[in-house]
Amino acid sequence: MKYGYKILSVLLIFYTLIWGLLNSVPRLDILNETIRNVYYHVPIWFAMLFMMGTSFVYSIRALSNSSPLLDTKAFNAAIVGFFFALPGLATGSIWAKYTWGTWWTFQDPKLNGVAISILIYLAYFVLRFSVEDEQKRARISAVYNIFAFVMMNIFIMVLPRLTDSLHPGNGGNPAFAKYDMNSNMRTVFYPAVIGWVLFSVWLFELKNRISVINTKLDE
Repeated sequence: MKYGYKILSVLLIFYTLIWGLLNSVPRLDILNETIRNVYYHVPIWFAMLFMMGTSFVYSIRALSNSSPLLDTKAFNAAIVGFFFALPGLATGSIWAKYTWGTWWTFQDPKLNGVAISILIYLAYFVLRFSVEDEQKRARISAVYNIFAFVMMNIFIMVLPRLTDSLHPGNGGNPAFAKYDMNSNMRTVFYPAVIGWVLFSVWLFELKNRISVINTKLDE
């Protein structure tokens, strides 16, 4: 079990990377072959959200426990989540170019929400490095991280559904599963989600190990 999920994550990612380009997809107007990006863009965002949620949970525990270790794990999870946000943003921008005709549009509330969320988490990282006292840093960072996670969900999950949005499943637009993701695509999409989430857990575990080593070296 120690290495099982790591092997599984690699196998699933390779499977989706290869078969995602080879399997047949619905022939739809505008989307055409770009619909294959749903195998990469969306699962990477799932991994990002999973890690940010993990960071949120550890921050809540750090507030109630005042444990530096829990605060470090919250920070590490946020770092891994931010790492996944970057390729998620890049794949989304490429997709937008071929379907909407532009790399970015400020008329879409979800894109704006993503940009704001990234800035919020960048501020979280800056805040952590600006406070020297360990206990004070843990408390302030935990409170801010909880705020950051709540605001991120409002900006990218709630607000786009209350107004017009170009994204599927938002602003009255039907989600992929409702009108064009057939059973053939699901054999790639769901393994991709599992693979990338497991890979994020692997990176999180590695980051925690590095933090433990650095702590021992400092001591």
